[in-house]
Amino acid sequence: MFLSWQNWQKNSALRWVVGVAIAFFFMGLGLTLHRYFSFYASYDQGIFNQVFWNSAQGRLFQSSLSSALSTNVVHQGEFPDVSYHRLGQHFTPALLLWLPVYSLFPSPVTLTVLQVSLITLAGLVLYLLGRQYLEPPLAALITVSFYAANAVIGPTLSNFHDICQIPLFMFSLLLAMEKRWWLPFWIFAFLILMVREDSGIILFGVGVYLILSKRYPVQGVLVCLLSFGYILALTNIIMPLFSADISERFMMERFGQYADGEEASTLEILWGIVSNPGRLIIELFTPFWGTLKYLLGQWLPLAFIPAIAPASWMIAGFPLLKLLMAKGQSVLSITIRYALTVVPGLFYGTILWWANRQQRLTKQAELNSETPVKVSPLSPKFKRFWLFCIGLSLFFSFTSNPNRTLYFIIPDSVEPWVYVPLTTQWSHVAQFRPLLSEIPSDASVATTTYIVPHLSSRREILRFPLYQLRNDAGEVISVEYILADLWQLQKYGVAFSGDRDAFKEITQKIQELTASQEYGMIDFRDGVILLKKGVRSEAEVVKNYTSFLTSS
Repeated sequence: MFLSWQNWQKNSALRWVVGVAIAFFFMGLGLTLHRYFSFYASYDQGIFNQVFWNSAQGRLFQSSLSSALSTNVVHQGEFPDVSYHRLGQHFTPALLLWLPVYSLFPSPVTLTVLQVSLITLAGLVLYLLGRQYLEPPLAALITVSFYAANAVIGPTLSNFHDICQIPLFMFSLLLAMEKRWWLPFWIFAFLILMVREDSGIILFGVGVYLILSKRYPVQGVLVCLLSFGYILALTNIIMPLFSADISERFMMERFGQYADGEEASTLEILWGIVSNPGRLIIELFTPFWGTLKYLLGQWLPLAFIPAIAPASWMIAGFPLLKLLMAKGQSVLSITIRYALTVVPGLFYGTILWWANRQQRLTKQAELNSETPVKVSPLSPKFKRFWLFCIGLSLFFSFTSNPNRTLYFIIPDSVEPWVYVPLTTQWSHVAQFRPLLSEIPSDASVATTTYIVPHLSSRREILRFPLYQLRNDAGEVISVEYILADLWQLQKYGVAFSGDRDAFKEITQKIQELTASQEYGMIDFRDGVILLKKGVRSEAEVVKNYTSFLTSS
């Protein structure tokens, strides 16, 4: 057995894998928890926490924070709605698997622990998968490469996201396939489809591999039909029942270049791609250096073996194709969640490549020997190169400061200089944290991005400057409290136009709301302002706020 005491004593590679997994878990958990408690977790953490919180109350997948991003609000000017179902934006029923855990520990922190745990477990399953073909040292090296991959570290050190389930489900599916455990195989295939509306693309790659490799062509055809049919039915029939977001917003934001009008279904986008291959070729190879850099980053921790591994292209090629043909800078960012969709195929293909190499070398050696020969496919020279690649991947992973997780070590900007020391940020948090306790747990609130996760365990919450929403009674109301961290926006606005524009918009909205006496300023601490609806502003608070703006 994998974790038997005898294996543990004899297998130094297994001990090494477990040790690296433990180090990855505690380092990842420590950094992400620090990111959360120092108020660097952001909007998506709040969205998922509110989705879980509402689901635990029996209001499955409802979120006012998600509603604020819907096409009804963004394009049609409607008010965010507390009863909005996020399934119209992203179809993610697999999250219900973890709802019992969240119900026991209802907190955004639970999601952070869950994400790091799922990625850590995925690495252990990857080791099991590697052991189906490879000796322990080589399987261990591939597993260490997983934990050192930029495409794994970056998405782990981020807000919670649904794609964190993909590596575990994919490696488990491939392991079940290797063992010919077909019932678990189909269970994991179903779970992969339930992760997101587009995760069928990842599964489709598995089906193509099963067909082209001629290993299990019947199952491959079934997987392809299931995944492709599921995507079409889900995005064209089921998701539109919840909202028009899939056709009016998300498809247009990523694949609008293949559409003619202002909205498009997945079928229309597919036809646009097929009927305009020139556009597809341009999208695949531009920006050229950005695309090349992305591929090299994905291949680096495996010493570039996936680039020449046929199975890697078969399985990872389809999620990679989806990223390359989409528009937007984030799709080619190796430190955000989309990069994880490519990872399982690359690593499985690498396992098969090394297995084939070992088989070839063994046959060649046996031709020159009368006795069975055991040949290692990994030369000492290449092993040193591989370890160098792993170290380089770790270097790039941490120096890229993924999701500002390492803000206290690495400056966010050099020219102009933007750096927040650990002591400065924690001093800021200590000064304004009492403001959060002034807001009742069931009160409606609007707040800025980095405070959203900490207040998201409630029914009515928005990101300021939005402050009006439609409640459960169907009435449009203004929130009771507004809490805005202007200090953070001011700090980063020096170098980042988004923060600079947000600072200007938020201060103008505060001026408007207080001038009309709809809201009053009731507290101000270290650049963080708290407003309450229907009260008069306190003179001392106004004075401190005005002084802060003057010095900005």
